[in-house]
Amino acid sequence: MKKRNTKQVILPLITSFIWGSSFVAQSLGAGKVGGFTFTAARSIPAVLVLGALVLILRRVRHEEKYTSQQKKDLLEGGLVCGIFLTLGTNLQQFGIERTTAGKAGFITALYIVLVPIFSIPLKKRPGLATWVGTAVALAGMYLLCMKEGFTVSTGDLYVLGCAVCFAVQIMAVDHFVQRVDGVELSCAQFLVVSVISTVGMLLMEQPTLEALSQCILPVLYVGIFSSGVAYTLQILAQKDSNPTVVTLLLSLESVFATIAGALIMHDRMNLREY
Repeated sequence: MKKRNTKQVILPLITSFIWGSSFVAQSLGAGKVGGFTFTAARSIPAVLVLGALVLILRRVRHEEKYTSQQKKDLLEGGLVCGIFLTLGTNLQQFGIERTTAGKAGFITALYIVLVPIFSIPLKKRPGLATWVGTAVALAGMYLLCMKEGFTVSTGDLYVLGCAVCFAVQIMAVDHFVQRVDGVELSCAQFLVVSVISTVGMLLMEQPTLEALSQCILPVLYVGIFSSGVAYTLQILAQKDSNPTVVTLLLSLESVFATIAGALIMHDRMNLREY
């Protein structure tokens, strides 16, 4: 029990730190390429790194070939998690282009409320302490992210859709990680993300090698660390854990993003944000 509780805390904290610092890299690359292009580009190194890791782990563990049931579970899990991750990531990118970063950050953080709500029909009813923690976290996100009056725009609705998709992805991970290997599930979901986003890029955007070369470092950082490492740690953290507790810790990405912005981008925090 102690080992499980430690994993439930440490892994999400590392994940939220990586995600938070990745906001800086995403902001550096967002103005150079379209949303589908950036998502497709960041997914490719994630698939390559995770694919190599899967092969290494299977050799080290001396695992046999996949059974038909394992193939079915991995395919189903990769498709479901990957589709919702693709939708969430791209809706967030489209929303950020049409609303302020502060409002986008706050609305995205609404997944910390949606996850416990979605858990109720699955007979994982959160306790009172979890609801109190969720309320406190949401209030903190408002003070940290919201710097202007709250009005609803088209961009806000995109980001709200993103929060719903991220919440469903977290619940899907909670379901499938009990049946398949966490690293393999992470690799499968990013393979789906890369395929769908590449199709979207080719149909709706006109990427150039020059534009991609200008943001290669942000793409590699977000692809390897945010996508490859952090999302895998999220999956491993959720195995045999309470998804609502893990989600509360993951929401600290907004705090780490603010700190990273202050240290790297020289952003300044006011008294309200502190």
